[in-house]
Amino acid sequence: MAIISPFRALRPQPALASRIASPPYDVLNSDEARLLAENNPYSFLHITKAEIDLPEGTDAHSEKVYHKAADNLFIFRDQKILFKDERPFYYIYELTMNGKSQTGLVCVSAVEDYEKNIIKKHELTRPEKEQDRIQHMRIIGAQTGNVFMAYKSNKRITDIVGAWKKSHQPVYDFLAEDGISHKVWVVDEEDTIQQISSIFENEVPFTYIADGHHRAASAAKVKKALGDEASPESDFFLTTLFPSEELHIMDYNRVVKDLNGLTPETFLENLKKNFRVEKTDTAFSPSRLHTFGMYLEGSWYRLEAKDQTYREDPIGILDVTILQENILTPLLGIGDPRTDDRIDFVGGMRGFAELEKRVNLGNMKIAFSLYPISMNQLFDIADSGEIMPPKSTWFEPKLRDGLLTHLIR
Repeated sequence: MAIISPFRALRPQPALASRIASPPYDVLNSDEARLLAENNPYSFLHITKAEIDLPEGTDAHSEKVYHKAADNLFIFRDQKILFKDERPFYYIYELTMNGKSQTGLVCVSAVEDYEKNIIKKHELTRPEKEQDRIQHMRIIGAQTGNVFMAYKSNKRITDIVGAWKKSHQPVYDFLAEDGISHKVWVVDEEDTIQQISSIFENEVPFTYIADGHHRAASAAKVKKALGDEASPESDFFLTTLFPSEELHIMDYNRVVKDLNGLTPETFLENLKKNFRVEKTDTAFSPSRLHTFGMYLEGSWYRLEAKDQTYREDPIGILDVTILQENILTPLLGIGDPRTDDRIDFVGGMRGFAELEKRVNLGNMKIAFSLYPISMNQLFDIADSGEIMPPKSTWFEPKLRDGLLTHLIR
């Protein structure tokens, strides 16, 4: 069963929350972070992307960046911009985008659960990305990256969270610059805290990483990296748990730089072996499994995978797998999309206009739109111990960094 715990969050003064809260470190490059934090000394990007406070061109993974992050975190605490709660609490985090809300429980999850696969994974991680966050956590003594997780919906938890929201005022309530609303409540009554912990321990067998595999893997390894400086807090890592019924996975689309030496005509002809190909007048948005949109030479096409051209196992039946095994690898020569610089990935939030733009500008030659994976598929794959192809899922809205931080030293 899942072991979660309340914790003493390091968090902003309410009047500064909207200025401190920042997008996750891994959705921005250094230039984007520098621009976003410009003229905002309170932005949490000064801690998660501290290279923005050093000369341009500074290696974002250098020791001086991590130490600058530690210095900035000390300043935020010393100036009481951030403060630490006096005792452990749970926190409720509601995000609203386009009128749809989802509410998660912010807590710390046990590293032991991660190691025993009670916390389920569905993606591989890259060692160099793990090492970056391990170094960041080790040197600043805190987990700033919140791991976005899911659990199979439990009515008792939903009722407790809903009742708390109705009967208490949020400590943070603001609309971010991207139009997404963020609200946070502090669950500070001991009976409610114990009840939540008990339900997870007795009724929730597994939790599932939805977004943040590298953050989770790094947090699980940081205690060893801390050595003698490790504390009991490093046995846990920062997570926000959402009931599955409230989550929606968005499409995660692909763009490719070239046709691997093929002419557009030859490429289209080769596609017909495994797909039914139909030209469309407008951008094609797949409305069901095994259909794809494709943008090539200024035109959109509808692709439908033919029967018996794909595997029926939990991984083979995924559209990201069908695209990889029937188009990207055999026709476009992309074997490992994690390392091949000829392919890039475009989250569904950016829309089809972004796919057209990338191709029309000449940066890319071809784009593919996919039907998103379902939460049930994610659970099935994680439960089976299988691993999805990279960049299979895109979750929106994103949790903001800086609202709730877990100190581990």
